[in-house]
Amino acid sequence: MKLIIAVIQDKDSNRLVDALGEEKFQTTKLATTGGFLKEGNTTLMIGCKDDYVDEALEVIRDNCSHREQMVAPISPMGGNADSYIPRPVKVEVGGATVFILPIESFYQF
Repeated sequence: MKLIIAVIQDKDSNRLVDALGEEKFQTTKLATTGGFLKEGNTTLMIGCKDDYVDEALEVIRDNCSHREQMVAPISPMGGNADSYIPRPVKVEVGGATVFILPIESFYQF
């Protein structure tokens, strides 16, 4: 048995949870916060048998898209903030960061 931990953008979470449910994967959804853009994201915990890991990864891949987003850069440290004019820059966001862990045992009470 494996535990799949998928960290995804909030915008992809409902679509992914629905798609996983259609394929009979049970998920636990956790609200989390990202480090780079300081935006909310979602962490899903998905338990599945070893034979279904590739199928779960395919569902994740198909429902977590990469896209570009405009963000305003943070003002520089130590500089004069009055003369700093932030210019939005494009960054690539989305997709999924996935960890797969072996599970020694599983209990449900």
